[in-house]
Amino acid sequence: MEDYREDQILALAASGDEEAFAWLYQKYVTRIYNYVYFRTGNPADAEDLTAKVFLRAMRHIRNYRDLGLPFSAWLYRIAHNLVANWHRDNGRKKEIPLDEAIPLPILSKHPESEVVKREEIEKLLKVIRKLPPERQQLIILKFVEQLSNAEIGQIMGKSEGAIKSLYHRTLLSLRKEYEKYFDE
Repeated sequence: MEDYREDQILALAASGDEEAFAWLYQKYVTRIYNYVYFRTGNPADAEDLTAKVFLRAMRHIRNYRDLGLPFSAWLYRIAHNLVANWHRDNGRKKEIPLDEAIPLPILSKHPESEVVKREEIEKLLKVIRKLPPERQQLIILKFVEQLSNAEIGQIMGKSEGAIKSLYHRTLLSLRKEYEKYFDE
């Protein structure tokens, strides 16, 4: 598979080539798992839902159409739908603290400056956790997964313009809440 472009691998997978689909699975499984884990907060549920994402993708890959976005956007959309169903079926919204899921880098050799930086990061994470789930999802996709606005729009079922607007409103809200947190 190393000698093929991703669009060629997708075509092979759509025609039933198991090795091609395995390559796609290996490329995207970690990203999809992380996304699902952030949304469910439970490793076992994240594993189950990730497996369902790829099972559904394998069953329907022959229907996949390239709309100018990466294949991962299609996988994220499947994951989004399964997570939404999971929340609805379980009647709960369990969230994982972002600081437990994202390893915080050591940025300095001075312990006291590290403590200050970690406290600032903790404050920011507390503010992020107060956001509505849709805005948390946007933050995860934008800053953790580093997706484009077009990809995020495809995943969230919104136009690119709507994502830009939501992103702008989210950042303004974050700034306001963050400043309020520091004033306390």
